[in-house]
Amino acid sequence: MSAQNVQERTDVVTFKGKPMTLQGPALEAGAPAPEFRLTAGDLSSLTLDQLVDAGKRAAMLIVVPSLDTSVCSLESQKFNQRLGELPAGVSAWVVSMDLPFAQARWAGAQEGDVRLGMLSDYRDRSFGRNYGLLIGELDLLARAIVVIGKDKNLAYVQIVPEVAQEPDYDAALKAAAAAA
Repeated sequence: MSAQNVQERTDVVTFKGKPMTLQGPALEAGAPAPEFRLTAGDLSSLTLDQLVDAGKRAAMLIVVPSLDTSVCSLESQKFNQRLGELPAGVSAWVVSMDLPFAQARWAGAQEGDVRLGMLSDYRDRSFGRNYGLLIGELDLLARAIVVIGKDKNLAYVQIVPEVAQEPDYDAALKAAAAAA
């Protein structure tokens, strides 16, 4: 999908009360997970098939605007602390527009071990556009949780209506565990 033909959706999220425009389609649980190319900390690319390890694991994607903000940092810390609630068949990743260097800086500044994987959509925004989570006005990702099953279908999609608020942690972790 080219940038010129991207679907735009309004009335889905606000940022500090102001309505924002999401670029890309509305996704629902049960649908096939769209393809993407995200960038890992070593600057290598990671695809959907690699994320689910060719059908050997499910993936929980913790999508945040920027780890350099208080809510995104807090959310990522909380999920990192609760990773033990997930079965071995689920990997958990933070996805943002932050450069991999900024993601590594954030992880290094945390107390204790950060076991969440870090992925960036900065290169081509294929994740944000294909998953309908790219905020047009900000060129950042909306706050969301996406769980992809081993079968590469969407098991769970939670878009937080107000970008400055936290997600429903319990529902996300329950969905991720069920997808294992």
